Amino acid sequence: MSEFSIKNTTKEQREAIIKESLSCGGGGCENCSACGIFGAMDPLDMYKPYIDGEKEIAEINMEFRAKYMR
Repeated sequence: MSEFSIKNTTKEQREAIIKESLSCGGGGCENCSACGIFGAMDPLDMYKPYIDGEKEIAEINMEFRAKYMR
């Protein structure tokens, strides 16, 4: 997964990675609001620290699971 690490990507690439992987607002998104149900709101907001180069995806996912999943 090092190809997706902050040091190996630009901000534009990280944003594209998130949009593509979540497929939100695209062909794969059914606007089910599941992101809001789990308290994450807009997935782009949730992954903004990754897009901005502040935290890796794994860090964000671990924080989310620790906070919302039991």
